[in-house]
Amino acid sequence: MWLSVAALVGLYYLLRWYWERQVVSHLQDKYVFITGCDSGFGNLLARQLDLRGLRVLAACLTEEGAQQLRDQTSDRLETVILDITKTESISVAAQWVKERVGDRGLWGLVNNAGIFHPHCYSEWLKMEDYMDVLKVNLIGLIELTLSMLPLVRRARGRIVNVSSILGRIAFFGGVYCSSKYGVEAFSDVLRRELQHFGVKISIVEPGYFRTGMTESQRCLEKLKQAWEEVPVHIKEAYGQKFFDTHYDGVKQGLLKCSTNLNLVTDCMEHALTSVHPRTRYSAGWDSLFFFIPLSYLPTSLSDYILTRSWPKPAQAV
Repeated sequence: MWLSVAALVGLYYLLRWYWERQVVSHLQDKYVFITGCDSGFGNLLARQLDLRGLRVLAACLTEEGAQQLRDQTSDRLETVILDITKTESISVAAQWVKERVGDRGLWGLVNNAGIFHPHCYSEWLKMEDYMDVLKVNLIGLIELTLSMLPLVRRARGRIVNVSSILGRIAFFGGVYCSSKYGVEAFSDVLRRELQHFGVKISIVEPGYFRTGMTESQRCLEKLKQAWEEVPVHIKEAYGQKFFDTHYDGVKQGLLKCSTNLNLVTDCMEHALTSVHPRTRYSAGWDSLFFFIPLSYLPTSLSDYILTRSWPKPAQAV
């Protein structure tokens, strides 16, 4: 019996491997627009797709980031400055893309741009911190996607939205998780709405990776600053000892982030170039073997596993 089960499982993965390895034809004629290309996943993906021969349209926040990317790539790659929090900037970028793709349309849209607030407890953050994250990670993503949608429909193309494992199971970073849960929901709805147009939507859910968002010194400085600005009554509720323990835990967590960004960009590339892309990609060993299985456990059990080592606040009951 077990031999039969093992054979069926092996056959399933063999067929899936064959199914997913089929590559879209004429990649050199296809345009892909990527946000957040100054550094991190977006920068690496832009260079990776350029090497594959695709026509990359890279959106950067700064001219310095755009120039560095152009210096590292072929003449095919073009850049545009984009502030995803501003409607006028999105409109300019959409028109810029339209002028370049013409009647062919836009084959791929990769919504990669994102920010992370300090690694704080929810009530340590100001309301503007919440708004800043939501504007970039969710509202900007939605507005940009809607502005590019006619071009993607024309090409019967792909949309790749970068979520996070924290969009599957939320346990810290309340507003960041909220923004990524929103990305998941928007992607699911859009996939179902666009299925008859031939447009395919993929969600990439990275685990912990070392990018600009998780740069240790910068993150720890922001955490300290946020704690210093917390109202006195909230500091008293948690206590300095609680903060110090939390700070050390964040520091250790940041040091464990994976440096192999290709685990994420390979998922993005597959979503753009495979004839049969996946709906969801879990990127990183922590995502695959810890967080995803954890998300299927009963809530009370996953709560215990995730929080059992957390410190207790000074005024805990």
